[in-house]
Amino acid sequence: MKFRKPGFERRKEELQEEIQAHLQMDVAARMERGATREEAEAASRREFGNAALVRDVTHGVWRWNQIERLLSDLRYILRVLRRSPAFSLAVILTLAVGIGAACAMFTVVDRVLLRHLPYENPQQLIQIRESTWNAAPWLDIQQWQDRARAVRSVAYYDYMSKTTTFLDTGAGTAHVRAPAVSGNLFPTLGVHPALGREFREDKKTGAVDLQDAHSVMLSDAVWHAAFGGDAAILGKTIRLSGESLTVIGVMPRGFAFPMNVDLPLVWRPLVLGSADQTRVHNQSPNYEVIARLQPGATLSQANAELKAIQIDVAKSYTNEDDREGVKSISAERYGDTLVDAQVKKALGALMAASALLWLIACVNVTSLMLVRATSRQREMAVRGALGASRVQIMQQLLIEGLLLSGCGSLLGLGLAAAMLKIFEHALVTQFKIFEHLTPNLPVLAVLLVFTIASAALIAIWPAIGAGRRPIEQALRQGAPQQGTGRVQQRMRQSLVMAEIAMSLTLLVGCGLLLKTIYALQHVPLGFHSEHIVVADMAVPSYRFAGQNMTTDLYLPLIDKVKHLPGVEAASLMSQVPMGNSLRMAFSLGRVGNSTDDIRRSNMRAEFRVVGPEMQQVFGFPMVRGRFFNEQDTTASQAVVLVNRAFVRDYFGDERDPQNILGVHLLSLDSKRQTVIVGVIADEHQVSAAAPPRPEVEVCLAQVTPETGFYKGAEGVAMDLAVRTDLKPEAILPALREAMRQANPDLADSKFTTMDQIVEDSYGSQRLAAELLEIFAGSALLLCVAGIYGLLAYLVSQRTREMGVRIALGAQRWNVMSLILRQATWMLASGLALGLALAWITSRGLRSFLYDVKPNDPWTMAAVTILLLASGLAAAYWPARKASRVDPMEALRAE
Repeated sequence: MKFRKPGFERRKEELQEEIQAHLQMDVAARMERGATREEAEAASRREFGNAALVRDVTHGVWRWNQIERLLSDLRYILRVLRRSPAFSLAVILTLAVGIGAACAMFTVVDRVLLRHLPYENPQQLIQIRESTWNAAPWLDIQQWQDRARAVRSVAYYDYMSKTTTFLDTGAGTAHVRAPAVSGNLFPTLGVHPALGREFREDKKTGAVDLQDAHSVMLSDAVWHAAFGGDAAILGKTIRLSGESLTVIGVMPRGFAFPMNVDLPLVWRPLVLGSADQTRVHNQSPNYEVIARLQPGATLSQANAELKAIQIDVAKSYTNEDDREGVKSISAERYGDTLVDAQVKKALGALMAASALLWLIACVNVTSLMLVRATSRQREMAVRGALGASRVQIMQQLLIEGLLLSGCGSLLGLGLAAAMLKIFEHALVTQFKIFEHLTPNLPVLAVLLVFTIASAALIAIWPAIGAGRRPIEQALRQGAPQQGTGRVQQRMRQSLVMAEIAMSLTLLVGCGLLLKTIYALQHVPLGFHSEHIVVADMAVPSYRFAGQNMTTDLYLPLIDKVKHLPGVEAASLMSQVPMGNSLRMAFSLGRVGNSTDDIRRSNMRAEFRVVGPEMQQVFGFPMVRGRFFNEQDTTASQAVVLVNRAFVRDYFGDERDPQNILGVHLLSLDSKRQTVIVGVIADEHQVSAAAPPRPEVEVCLAQVTPETGFYKGAEGVAMDLAVRTDLKPEAILPALREAMRQANPDLADSKFTTMDQIVEDSYGSQRLAAELLEIFAGSALLLCVAGIYGLLAYLVSQRTREMGVRIALGAQRWNVMSLILRQATWMLASGLALGLALAWITSRGLRSFLYDVKPNDPWTMAAVTILLLASGLAAAYWPARKASRVDPMEALRAE
């Protein structure tokens, strides 16, 4: 098959053939008039003129001439870059570091802050929160439904049902989240099932109609993972935590509610009961509320209406404490509630740091491009002398910058993916990103913006300089390196100083956060964390209906685990310190109207169910009294422990903890009232940075199904803590097998170490410190490379000057000091500017710091010394090279 050339190549050949045919016809005509062939050809060429010029003029009017010229410039640039691989690689790697860091951080920001919620007009959705509990009974919700005019619909769901539920798939058991939702939830969100129908709504209450009381809706993920995407799933019966439910619908792919859930979702019907007809705290169920604003209504209007309504709602409470607790109400955009303020600040700071690193990379490459443009000025002058316009020369440099930036972006995309993979665990724990992050359209669009912006920053300045440089002056130079002026040198020095200043800013931020992490690591936690393995167990309580989970599940499990090889101690706890499985709170009821009674009724304490051997696992120190022991059983006196913070809040002062021993605190059931038998030292329950809270601990062995908090404390989640002298990976198989023998569902528990839990509790400080280590380290390397590159270039430009100085008697140390003085001046100027920037920007890190001042002088001094020493080390080698110039060779080379 004959190869067909591109269209513009064929047209060029046809034009050449046409010119040749015209010349041949003119030669033939002249020969007919009697001229010889030689005379006819000479006359014909003379009359036709410059054939090359005719071709160029004709090419200029063709539509694809610009494309051809662009491809020609591209081929030329590729040849130029191939001849200088070190320069090309340095530029691409530098840009890849800057663009990759910015791309990785924008991917996280896009997923956490900028994501589009899978609902209709999500900006109209608001979450209504009542009092400090963030939830409300149905009678209050009904008032909002009936009286709020700025709100179109009010939906609600059971917030306690976010805990793990067990779905029987036929082939095994899958862990899912199964929130119970009102019948109007999906219409409020503006999303309808992709398959089947949604719950029938009770028009009076908004709850699910009784006809659908035993139905369930599946998410697309559960439908495909558990049932293979079977279209005949509608009408089938499935078992959810032992309850038989009929599938009535499947929601669209990508839909989720609530957001930030780590497991697949199914939705159960929320049917109101008799308990919903009361307003008694701890007796009537409370629900989280989401509502949709009326078209045109504002959030401020909704807040004003709800606050007016809440005045009447509070009057409906008969209990004085409950009435005080519900006086406050607030509504905010649902999207804003998904990310707390601390996370937003952390992401903003990290995005700013990555943008600063990108800017440092661009400044570094701009400096390199300026040096390269100076060394190529004779080449550009020759191209101009041969007919290339200034616009064409500038275009070529811009295309070169775009090509380098594009290659850097592709490599940066790979670096961003690697960075996201490395910090995958931190993204899950801090930002609740449970899915694998991949580039989407917004991320690719931002990558394109960074590519174009990088190309513009690194190429426009050299291109403008090349376009303005006189051709005659460049052609008259004796050598290529003689064309640098004072203005150009000052521009490059200014770029390096700006790079130093920005690098110092990043290094100061990194130093402050590292000092914060060091301070957090040395906070006395109140317990030991080393050599402890923790299993976060999802408890299948439905399998123990009518049984005592303490005696039938937990105590046999502990007995099995304690006899495993390598286990020193093991116990159960409703939530380990700094854990995130299930946080329960304890509050005292008011028994009088005295000042102490009112203060104690406002107390909020951490509430935990704890096994007797937990002190051996964590080493909790005792202040007074004793810890739980084997003699604490259901037949003995019910006992509890409190911590020193509880004693302080209970008495209102720092009274001797001995005074609280023997005090009656709470009732386990109608027959058993507890007494306080011990005071443990304060421990950090939430994080190392958060102060210890008051705490109440109940003995696990004394909790029975008759205990009021039995279902919440034992039937939802429980943490198994094991102290071992083995490595975690060595004991996990045996530990998992022991849990499988106790109950097959427990084998899927999540295992981690207590050290990891403590590290995760450092929160955004740990992630920010680790990322800033990478950003600041990269900035330091780029800064050192920039200083070295500039000074090395200046030395090469001033080789003849150095040779003359040495020939006239200058000592080599004098030559070295000349270069080092120039480096010191740049470093001093850049560091001074950087300290000013760091002084301003470090105030934005105030909320991330612990026991460290934002303008910590020791951190700033250490970072300044580090950058100064690195800069002088980078300057030493060019200075050393300058001092070793051979005068004869330098003068002969000129």
